[in-house]
Amino acid sequence: MTVAVTGASGQLGRLVVEALLLTDTPVVAIVRNRASAAKLAERGVDVRQATYDDPRLLDKALAGVQRLLLVSGSDFGVRVGQHVNVIRAAERAHVGLLAYTSIPNAHRNQMVMAQDHKATEAALVDADVPHTFLRNGWYWENYIPNLARAVETGVMYGAARDGRVSGAARADLAEAAATVLTTEGHAGHIYELGGDAVTYAGLAAAMSDAAGKPVRYQDLPPEDFTAALERAGVPTGFAQVLTDADLRIAEDALLVDSDDLAGLIGRPATPAVDVFRAALDRE
Repeated sequence: MTVAVTGASGQLGRLVVEALLLTDTPVVAIVRNRASAAKLAERGVDVRQATYDDPRLLDKALAGVQRLLLVSGSDFGVRVGQHVNVIRAAERAHVGLLAYTSIPNAHRNQMVMAQDHKATEAALVDADVPHTFLRNGWYWENYIPNLARAVETGVMYGAARDGRVSGAARADLAEAAATVLTTEGHAGHIYELGGDAVTYAGLAAAMSDAAGKPVRYQDLPPEDFTAALERAGVPTGFAQVLTDADLRIAEDALLVDSDDLAGLIGRPATPAVDVFRAALDRE
C-alpha cells in the first residue's frame, strides 16, 4: 500500500512522512521543489514534484497511490480551487482514501481562515473518493514566534479574552494522520483533533513554567492587537486574519470536545508547556 503526502517538505507534511517511515509503509512525498526534499530522497522516499495548480503533474504524482494526505494549502483566496485540483486527480487515480487536514468545527466555524476548509470539505463530500476529515486543532507551535518576546517582556498579548483553545503539538497531529493512513476503518469519519483546552491566560502560564520566568496574558481590543501585529512586521491583511482568529477563539471556535487525538495516537496529547520548553531549549 503506497501512501502519498502533499506538502511533504512543509512543517506538518515532513512530520507525517517521518511517522509513516516508522511503519515501513511505502511513501510518496509530493513537493513543489525536489531540492526541498533531498534528504528524504536520500532515505529512499519516492519524491515527486507537483503543485496544486497543475493537474498534469498531480496525475503523475498520484500514479499508483492508494492513500493520500492532502495537507491544506497556504494560499488564502485560491486554495479551494487548488484543493479541488488534488481531489479530481485523486478521483482519476482511484485513490482508496483521501485524508484532508481541516480545522475544528469546520461546518460551523465562523473564523475567516475556516471558510476555505468548509468549502473543501463540501467538495470532498461531493467527490467520488473515500475521505476522512482530520480537523486539526491549533498548533501550539503557532505561539512560538512570540514566545521569546513574551518571556522577555513578561507579557503575552492577544484578543481572545477567556476563550479556550484545544491546541496540539504538530508532531501529535502528524502521528494521528499517519495512523489514519496506515490502518483501516477511517473512511467517512470526521476527527476533531485537539488536546487539553486552555485559555490564553493558561498559555501564558505555560510559557512561564517553560521559561522559569513570570509571563501574564494581556487582552487587547481588536484594533490594538492588529496594530501590535503590524508593528511586529505582520502584513496588514494577515494581521487582520490573526485578530479574527483570536476573536473567534473568544467564542470557543477552536474548542474540541473529543478524545479523538488521544485515541488515534494511543496516548495523551502533548501539553503546550512541553512544546514551549522544547522551543526555548533550542534557542
